[in-house]
Amino acid sequence: MTAAMRVLERPSTRMMVFAAIGVLSMSLAAEWADNPDLTSSGTFGTALRVAAPIGLAGLAGLFAERSGTVNIGLEGMMVMGTIMAGWWGWEYGPWAALVGGILGGMLAGLLMSLATTTFGVNHIVAGFAINLLTPGIARFMANELFTGVQGGSVSSSPGIDGKIGTISIPLLSDAFEWLEDQGWFVISDVAGLLVALTTDVTWDVAIALALFPLSWYVLWRTPIGLRLRSSGERPAAADSLGVSIPLMRHLGMAISGGLAGMGGAVLVLFANRYQENQVAGRGFLGLATLIFGNWRPLGVLSGALLFGYAQGITLRTNPADLVNALMLAAAIALALTTVWFLVTRDFRAMAVTVVAAGVGFWAYLAVEQPNNQLVFVTPYVVTLIAVSVGAQRLRPPAEEGIPYLKGQR
Repeated sequence: MTAAMRVLERPSTRMMVFAAIGVLSMSLAAEWADNPDLTSSGTFGTALRVAAPIGLAGLAGLFAERSGTVNIGLEGMMVMGTIMAGWWGWEYGPWAALVGGILGGMLAGLLMSLATTTFGVNHIVAGFAINLLTPGIARFMANELFTGVQGGSVSSSPGIDGKIGTISIPLLSDAFEWLEDQGWFVISDVAGLLVALTTDVTWDVAIALALFPLSWYVLWRTPIGLRLRSSGERPAAADSLGVSIPLMRHLGMAISGGLAGMGGAVLVLFANRYQENQVAGRGFLGLATLIFGNWRPLGVLSGALLFGYAQGITLRTNPADLVNALMLAAAIALALTTVWFLVTRDFRAMAVTVVAAGVGFWAYLAVEQPNNQLVFVTPYVVTLIAVSVGAQRLRPPAEEGIPYLKGQR
C-alpha cells in the first residue's frame, strides 16, 4: 500500500471526506430542488432540538457498553427520566426537571446494573425487563401525583412554570446570520447550521452538546475513563491491576442511566410537561447512533445529528417537499461517494453505490410529491440505511455483555 493510500485509509481522512460530501450534497440538492429551507437555520435548529435526546441516549449507551454492560434498557431509563422531570419540573421549575430526569434515569440504570453485574442476569433480558417495567411505574406515579390536579391526568403532568432559557454567541451569531442571508453556494448553507448552533440555543440542548467533548475527554484522557474502558475490553487484565470490575460497571450504568434520563428531561422541557409515551422509540434510536458511531462520542454525535435532521424535517411546514429534496441529496451523496470508492479502489462498494445512486435519482425524478406515509417513515429508513452502511467497520468493546467473576480468566 502506497503512502497516499495509507493517508486515504485513515479514519480522520474518511471522516473529513464524508463530511465534505455531506455538505456539498445538501447544497447541490437545495439548489437543484429550489428548496433553500433544506439548509436553513430554522431546519437545522429543529433538527438540533430533536437530535439532543437521541444523542444523550446514544451517549448513555456508550458509557454502559464501554464499561462492559449491553444497555438495551435505554428506552425505559428515558421513560423514568420523563416522569421524574415532569414531577420535579411542575413542583420546582425547569432546572429541577433536568435534575429530576437525571436522577430518575440513574435509578433505573442502577436497577439494571444490580441485575446484570451483581446477580448475573442476561443483559438483553434485563434491558427488556426495564423497558417493560418503567412505563407501568411511570403510569402509577402519574396517577398518584397528577390525577385530580389542575392541568394533570394519569397520562400527563401539569405544565412547567417558566423556561430554562437560551444562550447565544452575539458576534458570531450575527456574522453567521449575515452569511446565511447572502445565499452563497455552500457558504450560506454551512452558515445556516452555524446560526442554529450559536443563536437562541436552549440551555438543556447546549449542555447536551457540551457533554460530547467532555465524555471524550473523560473516557480517553483520564484514569477513571481508562478503568471504565478496560472493564469492557480486558476485565481480567484490569482486575489484575487492582481495578474493581463490578464497581466500574455499576459506575458506567449509573452514568448511562443519568444521561438517558436527561434525554427524557429534554423531551419534557420541549413539550413543557410530561406526557405518556413521550419517548416514542428514541432510546432505540440512541442505540442505533451508538452502533453507527462505532462506540465513540463524535460518531454518536454525528449519528444523532443525522437522525435528528431526518426526524426534524417532518416537523417543518412543508415536510413532503423537504423529504423529496433530501432524497435528491442522498442520491448526490451516493454519486460522490462512488468517486471516493474509485479513488480508494474499493470496487465492490463502488458498484453498490452506483446502483443505489441510480435508484435515488430515479426515485427523485419519478416521485413529484411523497405521500404522508413515506414522509413520516423517513427518519427510520435513514436510520436503517445509515446503520447498515456503518456496520462494515464496527469495533465494539471486546467483552461487553460477558459476565465477569474475579479470577475467572
